[in-house]
Amino acid sequence: MTLAVPPTVPDPSVRSAVCRLSQEFPELRPRSIVLVVRTCREELRGSPTDALPELVERLARQRLRVSLG
Repeated sequence: MTLAVPPTVPDPSVRSAVCRLSQEFPELRPRSIVLVVRTCREELRGSPTDALPELVERLARQRLRVSLG
């Protein structure tokens, strides 16, 4: 899985997902979670704005679970 770091733009869908996922995955470094969430947000940029928070968090959660094996 290739991860890219999109430009840092204030985005509530990213902030809220990082906050919740950091609590859910305390064994992962916060920087790793931020990277995955930002990458997911960038990949979902064409999605409906109202759906973004849920879509970003679900995709990031799945990728974090896979990364833990």
